[in-house]
Amino acid sequence: MSRDLKGKRAIVTGASSGIGRAIAADLVKAGVRVVLASRGADKLNEVADALRAAGGDVLAVPTDVTKPDDRSRLIETTVSAFGGLDLLVNNAGVGSWGHFADSTEPICRTVLEVNFFAPVELTRLAMPHLTRGNQPALVNVTSMCGRKGMPAWPEYSASKFALVGISEAWRAEFQRYGVDVLTIVPGLTNSGFEKNWLRNDGKADLRFDLGMTPEYLAAKITDAIRKNRTETVLGTEAKRLLRFNRYFPRLTNWLLARKVKKLYAGK
Repeated sequence: MSRDLKGKRAIVTGASSGIGRAIAADLVKAGVRVVLASRGADKLNEVADALRAAGGDVLAVPTDVTKPDDRSRLIETTVSAFGGLDLLVNNAGVGSWGHFADSTEPICRTVLEVNFFAPVELTRLAMPHLTRGNQPALVNVTSMCGRKGMPAWPEYSASKFALVGISEAWRAEFQRYGVDVLTIVPGLTNSGFEKNWLRNDGKADLRFDLGMTPEYLAAKITDAIRKNRTETVLGTEAKRLLRFNRYFPRLTNWLLARKVKKLYAGK
C-alpha cells in the first residue's frame, strides 16, 4: 500500500531536538498535522514556533513519557485538538555508554523505563484512537543495537531488543484492527544523542560526527511510513554489521570480544 500523508494526525515523542525534531519537520513538510511531545517545554515551544512559521499545523504538549498522567494528557490533548490520531511515532529515548560490571540497577531501570515501558504504555493508550484512524500506523524508532547487542550498550541494547520484539508481536496482533506497525532500525547518527547519556565512560572511538544527519534519517523514516515498510535498517555500518552477523554470528561475537579486550588491555 501507499500511505497518503497529507492531513494525517501524528504524535512524535522526543520532538524537541535531534531525530525527533527532524521527523516532526519532515512530516509537517508532507502535510501531516503534528503534536510535538518532549520534556523540555521551552525547546519544544521553539520547535513548534519554527514549524508554524513554515506553515505547519502543530501543537506542543510538554510530556515526560515515563509518567502515566503525562501520557494520558498527551493522547487526550491530541484527540481533542485534531479529532483523532493516525500516526504514533515512538522516538523518545535515552542511552547509557559504559560496561555492565560498572553500571547500576537505577541506570538499567531508567533506560528500560524510557525506551521500552513508556512507548508500550503510550501505545496502549493510543490504540483505541489508532483503530479509528485513517490508514493508521505505529512507528517505533529502535536501533541497530535492537538487532545486535553491543558491548558497552547492555541496557540500551536490552531496551531496544524489547521494543523490536514487541513490535513484531504487535504487527500480527494489530492487523485485525487495521493498524500497521513499522520498525525503524538506525545506525550511527549525528543527532546530539550522546549529550544526554546517563553514562559516558565506555571505551571506543564513536565517530558520531560521521553518522547520518537527523534530516537524512527523518526523510527515510517519512518514506518508510509512506511506503508502509515493515522494517527499515538505516546506515551503512548498521546494514553491514547486521548482514555480517546474520551469516557469521560466532565470528561477529569473537571480533567484538577481541575489540573489547584490546580496549581494556592492562586495566
